[in-house]
Amino acid sequence: MAKAESKKQQMAAGAALSAKRGERPKSSLKGASRQMVETMSEKELHDMASAKRKDLPTRESSSRESRDD
Repeated sequence: MAKAESKKQQMAAGAALSAKRGERPKSSLKGASRQMVETMSEKELHDMASAKRKDLPTRESSSRESRDD
């Protein structure tokens, strides 16, 4: 999995990671973090959560036309 593309995504990954490790209850998760904890490995969550927030936009831009992946 790639690094987080936004601050929101990075924070959701951090919340999911702490729930996966048992540091917080899974029932406290909402939205994307709830889905992440079920579908991603601890390593994937760690990689996404460890992204530096300084250079990330607050939210992922909605223009994805430039991606052809």
